[in-house]
Amino acid sequence: MTPKVFISYSWASQSHQERVKEWADRLLADGINVVLDLYDLKEGQDKYAFMERMVTDAEVTHVLVISDKSYTDKANTRRKGVGTESQIISKEVYEKVEQSKFIPIVCDFKDSDNPCLPVFLETRIWIDFSSPEAVNSNWERLVRLLYGKPLHEKPQLGKAPAFITQESKVPSTPALAKFSTLRQAILQGKPGLRMYRSEFLDQCIAYADAMRVRKEPNLNNFGEKVLEDCAKLIPIRDLIVDWVLLEAGTTPSSDFSESLIYLLERLLEIKARPEEVTTWNEVWFEAAKLFVYETFLYIIASLIKTRAYSDLNNIYTSHYLRPSTDRYGSERFNKFDDFYSSSGTLNAVLAPKGHTLYSPAAALIKRHATRKDLPFSDIIQADLLTLLMAFITPETQWYPQLMHYAEFSSEFPFFIRAAQHKNFQSLATITGIADAKILRESVLAGHKRLDSSRWHNFYSRNFSGPMNLENLDTIK
Repeated sequence: MTPKVFISYSWASQSHQERVKEWADRLLADGINVVLDLYDLKEGQDKYAFMERMVTDAEVTHVLVISDKSYTDKANTRRKGVGTESQIISKEVYEKVEQSKFIPIVCDFKDSDNPCLPVFLETRIWIDFSSPEAVNSNWERLVRLLYGKPLHEKPQLGKAPAFITQESKVPSTPALAKFSTLRQAILQGKPGLRMYRSEFLDQCIAYADAMRVRKEPNLNNFGEKVLEDCAKLIPIRDLIVDWVLLEAGTTPSSDFSESLIYLLERLLEIKARPEEVTTWNEVWFEAAKLFVYETFLYIIASLIKTRAYSDLNNIYTSHYLRPSTDRYGSERFNKFDDFYSSSGTLNAVLAPKGHTLYSPAAALIKRHATRKDLPFSDIIQADLLTLLMAFITPETQWYPQLMHYAEFSSEFPFFIRAAQHKNFQSLATITGIADAKILRESVLAGHKRLDSSRWHNFYSRNFSGPMNLENLDTIK
């Protein structure tokens, strides 16, 4: 709708009339229809009817009240034409408190702080046109207002954050507050980053630790409890992911890499039996195990997204200190495959009646995949990369559960791009293998070692197609 404005002003002087006419012409040039007495009030017409058009003409969207000292005096004393117009305007203003039709345009000031405005407009927000500089500075503001296109538009109301919608025994507020502090420290380059990072990660681990099962639960409908606990842990998963995306994507450092490995070791503690628990069943800890598994895949996906390939290599080649309750004999360290987990309870609550899911754990992760910046396809790609690393890493195993949800035509951008030599270098950084032929041979050897050809319900059992194996480093 084309804006149409009525201009109310005082004939204080010839120069003031010319100034108002100049503004009217400028508005017309900007596509705004103007009702101005100099143009629209002709001899023989009723001047009072003309004045009333500001409220009777349905097409008039706004009234610009050009308020200088003369207009203010005449309006307050109800003198001459301005006095008549002010009676019309004041009635509308007083009766419709929320109105935004009448816009005060200030041309004079009583002193440095107080504009010349009629009493009935003194509390209204005004626009400063008191000097040529002020006019030029505020012209866009006025035009945007008349078109209903403000410079600062209020964003659409979003959804409540997960830590609000997900009922939780342990509030995520401390971790969220620490992340806000850490985020500012990273973006502003503040000193003490290591301390802020440590405090944030401590709060994340404290939240997850408080969710661990420490006494025998009721195993009737235990899948429901696992589902509920996993949902309560989503806010912490997301905060960890937000941190990885932020720091890996801005100023990655050796401190960040070390902190990432240390966090992963602490996550292994979360999935293990708490020290104070001396009698247990492994199923008690299923929610914690699934949380760690899901968070691990999200971290991998985040590092792929931010192209933090050296950090990925560090994750896949590091040895992780086992939790004290998970050390047997001389075994002290595990590799990345220790983050893997599956579910024995969720089929009962996630599968349609009479059906069995190929992987309840994958179904859960798909159910939780609500982030727009890391869609489910990115998490599947992380699963596929981890499988490739398991193929080429001795004594490691990985079952790519999420690949059950990959369709025959699915393509994974990271692997597709690796056909180009420059992008294959990224994969080479992750794997530590710079020769595509050697990498292919290593993957096929791992495929044979893990006997993945016997895995069921995958459209490609050797996974060479999804990995784009034959085309790696073929475009020079």
